[in-house]
Amino acid sequence: MLYELGGGRGRDERPARNMFGGTLEICSLKPVTGFFRNGCCDTSPEDVGSHTVCVVMTDEFLAFSKAAGNDLSTPMPNYGFPGLQAGDRWCLCAPRWQEALVADAAPRVVLRATHEGALAYCKLEDLKRHAIDLS
Repeated sequence: MLYELGGGRGRDERPARNMFGGTLEICSLKPVTGFFRNGCCDTSPEDVGSHTVCVVMTDEFLAFSKAAGNDLSTPMPNYGFPGLQAGDRWCLCAPRWQEALVADAAPRVVLRATHEGALAYCKLEDLKRHAIDLS
């Protein structure tokens, strides 16, 4: 599934690009993810966390993130957040993915749904080593 709208902000801009320079694909609609909550790991200057890496959650990463102060597994219904489980796809902040990589807890990555902006924080070769969509 491709994300055709430009920039995720409703403006008529060039489409957001993934790690391969192609059109950014949807990461997840269930649960809905992304800085813009449109299912895509699109970004803008307002996205100070750089929610650009589409990952597949693991129990190991969820425990790592909780220990680092970002509990992604506990539901928060008042914010419409169902809580994440292993196997869920999610637009993760690129700096957090890099931090998890250093701690040997990085989740797998969907490169076609990962925004090229993640390269400001992560090395392409590291992302590729964790990719699930390389053939």
